[in-house]
Amino acid sequence: MKRKIFILTALVMMIFCVNACAFSDVQSGSWYYDNVTDMTNQGYLSGYEDGTFRPDGTVTKAELVSIVGRIAGLQESAKQNNHWADGMVQTALTKGLFDWDEIPPTAQTYDEPITRQLAVKIVMNAFFKEERGDYNRVSSSVSDFAQLDGRYYDSMIAAYCKGIVYGDDKGNLNPKSSITRAEACAIIMRAASMKGDLKPYEPTVTEQPKPQTTRKGGVSENGALHVDGTQLMNENNEPVVLHGMSSHGLQWFGNFATENAVKATADYGANLFRCAMYTDEGGYISNPSVKDTLINAVDSAIRQDMYVIIDWHILSDGNPMQHIDDAVDFFGEMSERYKDSNAVLYEICNEPNGNVTWNDNVKPYAETVIPVIRANTNAIILVGSPTWSQDLHEAAKNPINAENIMYTCHFYAGTHTDWLRQRIDDCGLPVFVSEWGTSAADGNGGVYLDEAQRWIDFMNERGISWANWSLCDKSESSAALVNGANVNDGISEDELTESGKFVFKNF
Repeated sequence: MKRKIFILTALVMMIFCVNACAFSDVQSGSWYYDNVTDMTNQGYLSGYEDGTFRPDGTVTKAELVSIVGRIAGLQESAKQNNHWADGMVQTALTKGLFDWDEIPPTAQTYDEPITRQLAVKIVMNAFFKEERGDYNRVSSSVSDFAQLDGRYYDSMIAAYCKGIVYGDDKGNLNPKSSITRAEACAIIMRAASMKGDLKPYEPTVTEQPKPQTTRKGGVSENGALHVDGTQLMNENNEPVVLHGMSSHGLQWFGNFATENAVKATADYGANLFRCAMYTDEGGYISNPSVKDTLINAVDSAIRQDMYVIIDWHILSDGNPMQHIDDAVDFFGEMSERYKDSNAVLYEICNEPNGNVTWNDNVKPYAETVIPVIRANTNAIILVGSPTWSQDLHEAAKNPINAENIMYTCHFYAGTHTDWLRQRIDDCGLPVFVSEWGTSAADGNGGVYLDEAQRWIDFMNERGISWANWSLCDKSESSAALVNGANVNDGISEDELTESGKFVFKNF
């Protein structure tokens, strides 16, 4: 596209400048001249078609992410939309340079100006992720330190102490203002030069994985499951995959978790059923009788020779520590009840979210609950991560030291695309997709069958097991059943929604 300002050359290196900078408005003697010239000569910058660089113009989120990503050696992912920078934005998100809410990978905010505090965070995460500075020194030296959002403290303090950013003549960092192209070049060059990462740009190609050969079948065929490396294995040490449906909340849609409903999915070829027992929202904590519905569903799946997930479905109660005592009691009871069954898997925290972290909340919770289950069984235990079970990169930095642990990843095809697939590839953990939908993340929109097929292909290639959300007739596009569907006599094709037809054919 024509508007390629402050961006990388996509396919070939730019011809090196022989003398003066290539831009007519970047003059020798200007404070940013060396930075802009060096970055242009290395092939990282191009300007407007009129030959200008416009150093005082603002930098967009896409522009800054693109150049930082290329200098840091990141490979572009497959684009999920038509924006010129999408491939690099998707990759940068998976690498943790920024968070989803800061630059959603849907392109709507790509061309918005980037704030200084976010720009510094991206630069520091690319080159000095573990660097820390002196809080007292910076908070006392920077006049407008109070304007800095707390999530940017670490990166801005580290950058200031390292000499990558400076205050203005009044001692201000102006963290929430936009940043000019010249200023961005200076910050990037300082960081890259200190790291020694500024070198001519050479595009790289990611090798595609080979399809994983896996077995399916039920419990009688595969027996007790275990984890070997990143792969789920059967008792014969053969890679195995589980495909099936998740219930919706058992307190609302228990009629679709009966034996006839579970059997209907098995008749289509499913070998897995997930029982979503909400803890909050009228679920187990306030209505313990919902446990009876769960037990009936688990027993039904076992009778159908299916594997079954007991899902402690935290959602609005996003911190798993909130009900940890109840979780300990519940999983103690369930693991005792099913200790002799090879069919049962335990999902101990559905979707941690809100102000929770892996190190402070989720991992300590898991390390409390896992021994309770292990006292009775060595069955597969599924552990979620913050940000609705998508922060696999955080779990990978500090994994749980226990056997037969898998880490859940949840996605919805209309919201989560290549960046999350890349995160799965990069984390190096055994991953189980215990919830996914063909819709957007709120259960509506779409259905996005092209993107859903990309996910199916991705999971098939890697031997990743999955459960689809959800077996119910709720009026949302992720539901597998049309309104009023009767599952007592099986499920006919006419009773399947567009989403349901797509998912069921993939069992």
